Amino acid sequence: MSLSRYAQVRCLAIILGAWLIIFFLTRLVLLASHFGDVNTTLFGVLSIFGLGLVHDLSFLSYAALPVVLYLVLCPATIWRRRWHQRLLRSLVGFSLFVMLFTAVSEWMFWDEFGVRFNFIAVDYLVYSTEVINNILESYPVYPLLAVLVVISAVGVVVSGQVVDQALGAPLLSRRGRGLLFAAVAGVCLLVTAAVGQDFTSDGNTVRRELAGNGPFQFFAAFRNNELDYSQLYATLPDEDLGGLLRQEVAEPNARFMSADPLDIRRDIDNSGSFRRLNVILVTVESLSAKYLGCFGDSRNLTPNLDRLRQDSLFFSNFYATGTRTDRGLEAITLSMPPTPGRSIVKRLGRESGYASLGRQLEAQGYDSVFLYGGRGYFDNMNAFFGGNGYRIIDQSSVPEEEITFKNAWGMCDEDLYSQALRQADIDHAVGKPFYFQLMTTSNHRPFTYPEGRIDIPSGYGREGAVKYTDYSIGEFMEQARRRPWFEKTIFVFVADHTAGSAGKEDLPVAKYHIPLFIFSPNLLKAQEVSVLASQIDLAPTLLGLLNLDYTSTFFGRNVLRDDVASGRALIGNYQHLGLFDGQNLAILSPRQGMRRHDDALGLSDESGDSVADPLMRRDIAYYQGASHAFKAGLLRWQSNGLKEIGEKNSNLSHSVPVSPRTRPES
Repeated sequence: MSLSRYAQVRCLAIILGAWLIIFFLTRLVLLASHFGDVNTTLFGVLSIFGLGLVHDLSFLSYAALPVVLYLVLCPATIWRRRWHQRLLRSLVGFSLFVMLFTAVSEWMFWDEFGVRFNFIAVDYLVYSTEVINNILESYPVYPLLAVLVVISAVGVVVSGQVVDQALGAPLLSRRGRGLLFAAVAGVCLLVTAAVGQDFTSDGNTVRRELAGNGPFQFFAAFRNNELDYSQLYATLPDEDLGGLLRQEVAEPNARFMSADPLDIRRDIDNSGSFRRLNVILVTVESLSAKYLGCFGDSRNLTPNLDRLRQDSLFFSNFYATGTRTDRGLEAITLSMPPTPGRSIVKRLGRESGYASLGRQLEAQGYDSVFLYGGRGYFDNMNAFFGGNGYRIIDQSSVPEEEITFKNAWGMCDEDLYSQALRQADIDHAVGKPFYFQLMTTSNHRPFTYPEGRIDIPSGYGREGAVKYTDYSIGEFMEQARRRPWFEKTIFVFVADHTAGSAGKEDLPVAKYHIPLFIFSPNLLKAQEVSVLASQIDLAPTLLGLLNLDYTSTFFGRNVLRDDVASGRALIGNYQHLGLFDGQNLAILSPRQGMRRHDDALGLSDESGDSVADPLMRRDIAYYQGASHAFKAGLLRWQSNGLKEIGEKNSNLSHSVPVSPRTRPES
């Protein structure tokens, strides 16, 4: 029985054929605009389109199900009615509009992130208010929508004869309708079993993304928003894992508390008297190291940070753990590697109760505060910080008259710093030490900020946003210097992640490079710190500067100790998990994938790897160990047993500044 001559099949073929054409053109345009990054042969290009067709058909098999269900259930008496045929023509037009809208959205998403729809797109759907406003402020949305409507209407007119012929064709029998539905449902089951996000195994990220399908990737990411490490990744036996992990986190001043080798909780005994100093930690949105003059940029975008380098502990070899704000906040606050799937910040119902940096300082009498320029429900920030020892100040808690400028993501950096100064003055007036963790928003698309601050117009692009970000930091520090609490305050400036991490590789190490400045001219000796480190090392390093004794669940190290072990950086995205030792990179991927990149900052020669490689074993130890600790509740805050440490810190605390022991410049 040939199904192709029947009306229902022809209508379905028209819709799916149009989708395939749009997918092909989208892939062709993206390939043409990024051909220099593809680095492939003619066979490689054909492979991109061949694998792309598999992904396209996989998505369409799912998308066709509701359409097929309607087509096979619609009675013949209704099918022939004029209003119904008009409805089907409208469906063709609406489908064409959705196709074009999807193609344009994919282009915008690729322009922002260099990949197809993925885990980020899922998050953006959840936080639609910020995202929609951001898009409206960044692109000419309404003119684009008008153009798409016109093109869709023209498409309906042009295809009118073909659609009319399809609608007038013979209708399927009951048996034929059953066969059609069974065929589509069978393809869906096959796709579910055989095709996933990692179906394309090309080592070149750009080629793999081009072979993907945006809508398919979106729904696959939605389904896989949490990944089980032990099921998907390479593992080590517990007896090997515990020993390796303890070697990584051990320090001469640390004593493990449990006989369980998988439990890394340990008492940290920092020598010297506890210094009850104030701390202001500024997490700057999307500040790649490459934009700073002190890292070689010649555009003079960051004169204030470049000057700050001369008087700071300047970390020149520091890396972000992830590619999103929530990953940076997780690493800085909990000293955690970027485990697969969602960050702990966004694991609803399991985001609180940890031994965070804020909780450690709150236990010592600090006012631990998270200050965010936007609305803290975004990325579940309020729930995370509120449940881990911080009180919250965000855009929603700031009176409108105190906000001088805001865009889709929140109030400008100047307004955020004004709130921090006000809160610091209040705490100082009552004699309470404070720890403020700020999260800025201005260095984010749509890149808008108050006019007249810098010589680049608002909305011009990333360069202007970076320069305004730096301007705001300069103004903030100028005002802070006039405060009575300035001389007893440590200022920390660090990025949450870089401005872009997409590249030819899954984990392009150079694109995770971020700045870190720790500034307190009356307390800290300025120097460059070149030891390799990442965001998980910031919390233990900061508590070391305060000489604070504490019980640690941190995976990071105090990198300012004279006896610190050789450096390493943990970097990842929601699927791929890496450990960089300064020269080579080990990567763990789903389906027990293991790869090694030698000379990761240079040629980055990729090869397969196994658990016999010491670098790979270290990589596994961190991520398998972190996954186990999270599941077993070993990262939880435990007030019992901390009283003795707290009393010791209280007895040793004094107000006389003491120069910290810092690593000699290398």
